[in-house]
Amino acid sequence: MNSFIAKLQSGKGYLLSAIIVAGLQTLILGTIIQSRASILSDGAEVLLKTAPVDPRDFLRGDYVVLNYDISSVPVQTVSGGIPAEAGERVLWVRLKKQEDGFWTVTESSFRELPPQPETVILRSQPFYSSGLAAGDSMRVEYGIERYYVPEGEGKPIEEARNDGNVAIAVRVSPGGSAQIRSLLVDGKPVYDEPLY
Repeated sequence: MNSFIAKLQSGKGYLLSAIIVAGLQTLILGTIIQSRASILSDGAEVLLKTAPVDPRDFLRGDYVVLNYDISSVPVQTVSGGIPAEAGERVLWVRLKKQEDGFWTVTESSFRELPPQPETVILRSQPFYSSGLAAGDSMRVEYGIERYYVPEGEGKPIEEARNDGNVAIAVRVSPGGSAQIRSLLVDGKPVYDEPLY
């Protein structure tokens, strides 16, 4: 009888542990989904011009590879200098709307930039910096370089992108995180992202 009670109590411990782990996983997943939805619903909207991509990387599966004019950040826009020591860095990029409606880089820094009126600050993905300015610009990514499309619909988007007719509307959180809100061809929305 005592061994049966011990097994029952032991089983309760495993069940409780499993419930706690499942609850934590659900909480983490919910937080990730809510974070994305929060950016899409409340973030500042910017319109980005896409740039051509090497044709060997156009379409992998059901997503289109995107490149932006703002992915190449001019070294001359860096305020505060480039850190001398090599290492993984994050670049903060200030965007300002131009007359054509697209947003471009006006300032960048390896330190968080202060807010300014009529600008949006975008935070790059971590990248390796050698500590030297190798050329006139730095290549950065923002986590918005892939756009998933329905199966078989990538080719027309690639062709429109190569002709310079694709733009991406992006929402940016106050912390500089970006989410794609919609894909536009010839200025008209083709795909809109749902909040959830």
